[in-house]
Amino acid sequence: MTLNNNIKIFSGSSNPELTEKICKYLNVPVGGAKIERFPDGEKIIKCEDDVRGKDCFIIQSGCEPVDANIIELLIFLDCLKRASASRVTAVIPYFGYARQDRKDEGRVPITAKLVSNLITTAGADRVLAMDLHAAQLQGFFDIPVDHLFAEPVLTKYFKSKKISNLTIVSPDVGNIKRAARYVEHLNGELAIIHKRRINGREVQCGEIIGTVKGRNVLMCDDMISTAGTMCSAAKLVKERGAKKVFVGATHGLFCDNAAKAIADSPIDEIVITDTVPLKPEVKKIANLKVLSVSDILGEAIKRIHKNESISAMFR
Repeated sequence: MTLNNNIKIFSGSSNPELTEKICKYLNVPVGGAKIERFPDGEKIIKCEDDVRGKDCFIIQSGCEPVDANIIELLIFLDCLKRASASRVTAVIPYFGYARQDRKDEGRVPITAKLVSNLITTAGADRVLAMDLHAAQLQGFFDIPVDHLFAEPVLTKYFKSKKISNLTIVSPDVGNIKRAARYVEHLNGELAIIHKRRINGREVQCGEIIGTVKGRNVLMCDDMISTAGTMCSAAKLVKERGAKKVFVGATHGLFCDNAAKAIADSPIDEIVITDTVPLKPEVKKIANLKVLSVSDILGEAIKRIHKNESISAMFR
């Protein structure tokens, strides 16, 4: 695949490996940029390629360190806009601060809206994101947002395993729509776990709606953070008679002691994508499988550049 020289793809420092894979898919070089710091820690970004009149894409995940990566994205957007790029697209494989998308109690911020405003103000003409924590985040932007899903990559892998007697388990009520799509593609049954969040790090899984006894279970979610939800759910379905337990998720954040929790859990295999880079301790998880979403992101970038349909990718 060869694109014209009117496209430029740049990488932030959050996930350069993913950017390289995307550029390889598109057969274009990674744009030249120098990212440094002043002695006091301030970021300096200098674009080393001529971008005047170019269609530019900056790839940056809002993963740990979240604040630093988001600020870097904002500076990069401003840099490209001031260098007279004709259009700048923020490609955000993992959108940080997406979980605070409403006021569920008094005197709290809506950080998802705040970050959306900052990205627009910094100069983004459009946003390309993958598996947002909530689909309504697209409405927080006043610029076009293309929302991609890692589901085709994950379902293709689980189809190849030919798992018999499969039940798709939604680890909480808010994930039912995602689980239902997996049921449709993998021809399994559906079960739902009632979850109660104790605090930001602890969850308690209560009852199961549906049948898991004597069946193989696949639990799907958009992200794995502390792994508390998945590990508690895996323990619960095992106690209720499930055979093998598989987990599929898009964003593998693995915060705190998540790697150890998964290693100590009854999960037989955990499958994630490369939207965020893996920490060294996570790479040591024996039953971990990492799939790449570079082709999906690359195809979407190509279609945006050529003004073609994105939704056609998922038909």
